[in-house]
Amino acid sequence: MADLKVVSLMGTVWSSIVNLCDDLSESDWNAKTDCPGWSVQDQISHMSGSESRLLGNEAPDHLPSDVSHVKNDGGQRNEILVDWRRSWSGFDVLKEFKELTKERLSYLRTLSQEDLDEPVETPNGSTTLLEQLNRRIYDAWAHEQDIRRALDKPGHLDGPVADHVLDRTLTAMPYVVGRKAKSDDGTVVLFNITGDTKGDICVEVVDGRARKMDTMSNTPTVALGMDFQTFLCLACGRWDGEDALSSGKVAIEGSRELGINIVEQMAIVT
Repeated sequence: MADLKVVSLMGTVWSSIVNLCDDLSESDWNAKTDCPGWSVQDQISHMSGSESRLLGNEAPDHLPSDVSHVKNDGGQRNEILVDWRRSWSGFDVLKEFKELTKERLSYLRTLSQEDLDEPVETPNGSTTLLEQLNRRIYDAWAHEQDIRRALDKPGHLDGPVADHVLDRTLTAMPYVVGRKAKSDDGTVVLFNITGDTKGDICVEVVDGRARKMDTMSNTPTVALGMDFQTFLCLACGRWDGEDALSSGKVAIEGSRELGINIVEQMAIVT
């Protein structure tokens, strides 16, 4: 049988999405989200399209009418699956989502650990089936939060799925500090995440490479404090760094110039 934890997390986030959307009105389905060009209904369509593709179903032969909000080839592929469903009702989109995720969960529960370790090809390169599933959990939870913010129905900001998402995002911060922000040697950056789900990571730059420190530094070059939702909205490219700073969602202690640069480079999912 498959890794029960990872399959359970996938089932948990799908169930949370269904419970959130089961009684939505037409105006709810049409509400705009933080993903440019996408409504609440489009969020569900996107997830359904992804899971349908993973089940081996062919993508529809469809040309989206408006791709002005699309930034890259991945966005173009996603838009085909979303736009094709725009003529559907919200009820029908959710019905399909329930059917597809039920089928996917049944499949996942049959897998062995050896199956999960097998390589698979994705639009972003080769990985393992286990890592692909970890990414699907992250993606589904992020889109659930897109829907919750659009509807002003906060929730699912704690628990095992939120812990999973936070841990994965924290491990990407050395990439942000080193590769994206191009911080100088000797730089030490502390990220302190508060709120329903808490965590921290201290990153140092040595010989041009950023890495996680084994212990927290008492004198970081800069310390960045923010709540969990702000952290994830910045990391997922939902919120602009400058806007988050000007609205007071991020606290900076130490080098303000460095802190601003890092916050503005935090998007790791676009």
